[in-house]
Amino acid sequence: MSASIQKILRGTVASAILASGFIGSAVLAQTPALTGIRGAITSVGSEKLVVKNNRGGEQTVALDQNTRVAAISIANINDIKPGSYIGAAGIPQPDGSQKALEVHVFPPSMAGTGDGHRPFDLAPNSTMTNGTVGDVVASNGRTLTLKYKGGEKKIVVPEDVPIVSIEAGERSLLVVGAKVVLRARKNADGSLTAVSVSVGKNGVTPPM
Repeated sequence: MSASIQKILRGTVASAILASGFIGSAVLAQTPALTGIRGAITSVGSEKLVVKNNRGGEQTVALDQNTRVAAISIANINDIKPGSYIGAAGIPQPDGSQKALEVHVFPPSMAGTGDGHRPFDLAPNSTMTNGTVGDVVASNGRTLTLKYKGGEKKIVVPEDVPIVSIEAGERSLLVVGAKVVLRARKNADGSLTAVSVSVGKNGVTPPM
């Protein structure tokens, strides 16, 4: 992975998402008021995408030289071990734990991406926690201890929660029909420019 890709991914949400996060959430923690777009690509140009969002509307989003692409594929919870680096979107529970809505597994080369715990926009009151897995307890799914700089969270992962892996991707993945999660900045004229695009590989729908 190039140094420029690593720079844009670190400090993200994950995001995001960059992923999100992922990376699909890339740069959200650093840049205020990014717009999240989730949907499918309906048109691709060298400098723009048209995305039909999950609400049925279409949005045109520009691509520039700084737009980063992340590839999303299916992962298995059994691949998550103590020492794995992951991101988990979740909902706070009364006991202080987080009930996972989705889990993103990062490759070792991206350990440290978006480290921390912060609000997220997947659902009302949702959060994103990126950190290193400590304990893994198998009971009614999995309970993970996720450690990050300055704290740790217990993440309860139900059996039906989507689990995906995140890696740096190429723009060749941005094709008509591909499912994406974008983070875009709003320009002075009201147009949008993508900061990051998380795109599903082989028909995968990014859960972010």
